[in-house]
Parts: sequence; C-alpha cells; structure tokens
Amino acid sequence: MSRSAYPTDLSDAQWALLEPFMPKSKPLGRNIEVSLREVVNAIFYINRAGCQWDMLPHDFPNFKTVNWYYNEWRRSGLWDQIMAALRSTVRTQAGRSVDPHVACIDSQTAKTADQGGNVGYDGGKRANGRKRHIVTMFWD
Repeated sequence: MSRSAYPTDLSDAQWALLEPFMPKSKPLGRNIEVSLREVVNAIFYINRAGCQWDMLPHDFPNFKTVNWYYNEWRRSGLWDQIMAALRSTVRTQAGRSVDPHVACIDSQTAKTADQGGNVGYDGGKRANGRKRHIVTMFWD
C-alpha cells in the first residue's frame, strides 16, 4: 500500500481469510485492474465512517468502482458466504456447534374496544387490550 493506513484497514491475517472468496478475472471478461483488498478497505471505511460514497477519500479506488463491487457482491451473495464461513470458523474455535439456533420471543398489546372477547390490562405497558405473543425460531 502506498497510502497511510486507516483504522478500518484489513491486517494481512484478516486479508488472508477473505482473499479466497474474492472473485477472479473471467476468461472472456475484462481483467480486474483494481486491488480488491483496497476495495474491501474502502467498503469498511464507508461502513465505519458512515459517509456518502462520493465522500470516500481520494487515496482509495474511485467511489463508483467501490460502490459497483459492493452492490455486485451483495447481489451475488458473496457477503453472505463470507459471513457464514467466518461464523462457522469462529464457532468451531470456541467449541460450539457450527450452526447457531436462536429463538426470539416477543409480545404486543393491541388496544381494543370493549365489544366482547378477552380484554385485559398489561401492567408493564399500562394498556388495556389483547396481548399476543410470537416466537420466531432461526436455524442456520
């Protein structure tokens, strides 16, 4: 790198984990002329700084190029593949099962009229009405 490092830049070890997922040049397509490591660094900078694409510092690749790669990787599912691989690696290293199981439980009190049916009082929300519950299970 010929530029000064940003706090969001990937270390060599982090890049070694991501590099196998990066797309290669297609045989009949145009060669990749930009450093994909710099593209990832620019995406991480945008994510951390919260700035607009066109406010990306000039020592990164052109913001239009970075934005194109970001959208292409999002559409193709590359980010999901990377996250799944990193999650399974981290969970295996921690001695946990590769597939997480999560259940989210939530309730809602809907205000209703006193026209019949079960109506109660929710003391936590200080509201009269019907209380409904939902459990959402997630298996990856």
